Amino acid sequence: MTASPEDLFAFLDTHAIAHETHWHEPVFTVDEGADLKAAMPGVHTKNLFLKDKDGTFILISAEAHTQIRLNHLHRHIGTKRLSFGSPEALLERLGVTPGSVTAFALINDPACKVRFIADAALFTADPVNFHPLINTGTTAISRADFTRFVAATGRALEIVDFAALAE
Repeated sequence: MTASPEDLFAFLDTHAIAHETHWHEPVFTVDEGADLKAAMPGVHTKNLFLKDKDGTFILISAEAHTQIRLNHLHRHIGTKRLSFGSPEALLERLGVTPGSVTAFALINDPACKVRFIADAALFTADPVNFHPLINTGTTAISRADFTRFVAATGRALEIVDFAALAE
């Protein structure tokens, strides 16, 4: 069953993860949310749902302005060539729709079938901001709590320095 924002907040509360949510108009892209995010402290994110040629699904959470060269990324993360996952696969595997992709969607993948990779830049400031499973809100948690959140979903935290890969 797909979690709602309220289910997410209950999950965070159960794991003693402090969170604060700011509700706003729908935001579908990093550029659309620029003005809104300027007034909110911390690191803002972009999230990519990808699939490799072998059918492996990957969720990447990166700092909003990090350049990610998808045509070369597979060599650095040990996959086949990557493309964007379909909206249907996104909904089936993570329970969210395009525009609402978020690391918090990992709670909808208890079997850990989607590989998760976090950008090293997410650990440079507090708080870290993500959509709370819908794009009409932004939820902030500390970077330490972000690490705890990933662990609570049953995953090891895989960190890649995307800025170094872009050089």
